[in-house]
Amino acid sequence: MRERGSEAAGEPSGRRARGELEGSVLAVLWTADRPLTARQVLDGLPGDLAYTTVLTILSRLYDKGMLVRRREGRGYAYAPARDEASDTAARMRTLLDRGPDREAVLARFVSELSTEDEQVLQRLLAGPDQDRPAGEP
Repeated sequence: MRERGSEAAGEPSGRRARGELEGSVLAVLWTADRPLTARQVLDGLPGDLAYTTVLTILSRLYDKGMLVRRREGRGYAYAPARDEASDTAARMRTLLDRGPDREAVLARFVSELSTEDEQVLQRLLAGPDQDRPAGEP
């Protein structure tokens, strides 16, 4: 028998972290090539979740505007409202907007980029014309 408070000592409680299940549901939908029903989403998730839990998460994500849905039979088929890159960018922008000092946050972010990521960022900031050899339209 486990003692109360053992989660604080490092033992997992068996419960998922807040937002982890929503992220897992979104990951299943992002990898799908079409809208999925709740049953199809459930089949794509690891573990032993209840069907009603998946329905609740899908409803919450739909209410937040993160999913679109269409009628399929007696239920719905769900798809992400935006792709994974757009969603991640929106979350990054939200976090940046919360901070009191945007410049400090951006400076710290850039200073912690890998060399490869820094090169990608520099290329993106330079604009699309910087990738073309001179004389090309």
